[in-house]
Amino acid sequence: MSRSVNKVASHRKRKKFKKLAKGYWGRRKNVWTIAKNHIEKGLLYAYRDRRQKKRTFRSLWIVRINAAARLNGTTYSKLMFALKQKNIQINRKVLAELAMNKPEVFAAIVKQAIG
Repeated sequence: MSRSVNKVASHRKRKKFKKLAKGYWGRRKNVWTIAKNHIEKGLLYAYRDRRQKKRTFRSLWIVRINAAARLNGTTYSKLMFALKQKNIQINRKVLAELAMNKPEVFAAIVKQAIG
């Protein structure tokens, strides 16, 4: 009896992987074993970095808020503490956006929190 290998399913799987490998350089795009390894690694990086993106954006917002706070005569930690004490609930993303694009509004928030 001959061995059953299910060529249709194998071909579909390889076709799907080759489609994901489109745009890769050299043998990464057309040699099955190399393409498979690089696609799996790339998907792992994509999964990991979807979580890391949130961390990097938060740190970017903190850097921007700190820079703008120092221009207004305070520091990031003092500003965030004062906002919490005055019960001003505004998140870091919005604060960083105000610090970058509307510095006069940010200065008013700092004045309200600190002053």
